[in-house]
Amino acid sequence: MRITRRLEFDAGHRIPNHASQCRHLHGHRYAIEITLSGEIIHAGGAAEEGMVMDFSEVKHIASRVLVEQWDHAFLVHEGDRAVRDFLATLPGHKTVVLPRVPTAENLAAEAFRILDAAYAGACQGLRLERVRIYETPNNWADAVR
Repeated sequence: MRITRRLEFDAGHRIPNHASQCRHLHGHRYAIEITLSGEIIHAGGAAEEGMVMDFSEVKHIASRVLVEQWDHAFLVHEGDRAVRDFLATLPGHKTVVLPRVPTAENLAAEAFRILDAAYAGACQGLRLERVRIYETPNNWADAVR
């Protein structure tokens, strides 16, 4: 059985070498969909009976390890020294330094890496299958197992 939980967050970024507008500092209302697979819990009397995992727990884990860090942050590539230096001049600015340019594809891959580790021990047999990052309502990237 597969289940999916959707969460949203706001973040800024830039694609330094982009040929068009995305090379400038800007932001998005991102959405992330987290798809997990597992067996339906049939233990009588269990709070999760009939579920793969309680959707509120899916949200809690994703919020704790990813969404709270990325929400209202500027997502910057570690090699983008000009922007990193600029952001460092802003006292208390929320900056997340990433190993790759923060495209939708790279954000999906990074989110998958982070969430895969977080959900691995959450429930026996539970497995992260897909992370979908919407950069806009019409553009998204999928990282799949």
